[in-house]
Amino acid sequence: MKSFRRVQGSTGSADLRYRLALAREPKPRDAGGPPLRRLLAETQVVIEPVRRLARNLEIAEADNPRKVMLLPGFATHPVRMRYMARQLERAGHKVKRWGLGFNFGPTLENFEILERRLEELYRRYQEPVYLVGWSLGGLFARELARRHPEMVAKVVTMGSPFSGNPRANNAWRIYQFITGHSVDSPPIAGDAGSKPPVFTTALWSPRDGIVSPRSACGKAGERDRAVALRCTHLGFAYSEESIRAVLRELDEG
Repeated sequence: MKSFRRVQGSTGSADLRYRLALAREPKPRDAGGPPLRRLLAETQVVIEPVRRLARNLEIAEADNPRKVMLLPGFATHPVRMRYMARQLERAGHKVKRWGLGFNFGPTLENFEILERRLEELYRRYQEPVYLVGWSLGGLFARELARRHPEMVAKVVTMGSPFSGNPRANNAWRIYQFITGHSVDSPPIAGDAGSKPPVFTTALWSPRDGIVSPRSACGKAGERDRAVALRCTHLGFAYSEESIRAVLRELDEG
């Protein structure tokens, strides 16, 4: 597929035109994302803080506390995963941020920082780390595990588009505009569908309004296990069933 490549040194209006061109690329016919009704359902995230006031999750203490790194989704900050982090910590797990702030896509520089962050946690605790990645954060987690399997105990992805056409979602145009690169040509080399050499679980949902459920579920050979939930895409970060699914994955080791 034709893709635009940025001219080295381009700035200002030239860079804006380039990003707009990326955002206007035609969508392939075989890359259908979730329907509009699913996308609209994602707006329920605005009332989640109110719902949370009436929620009282009973969290059992983990038999084997883990060291966990949470990797946020595209254009989100680790604070969006704070609620999940607190529930995992209530079970006794030690939860760490990824150390990069907002997730505005991969670059050579931020991935090197992330690799150093993983190595730091691995050496500090003298044991492999569990990586839990939401959406784009799951792609980072899979690539980290491919490069450093000795430092990763398990990868859990939540609504991450690692399988099939990278345009099979409702966010690829804004992704290309913000990152300045095509989803077909990310700056970090790697095969998103290639299974990391560690146990990998894919949490996916037929109610996902942003990423195609097929892309998040993956095929046999691209992950070790796929678990279907009933949450929205944004709900992966806060829904009770998502939190409990992650707790189960940590308990199983």
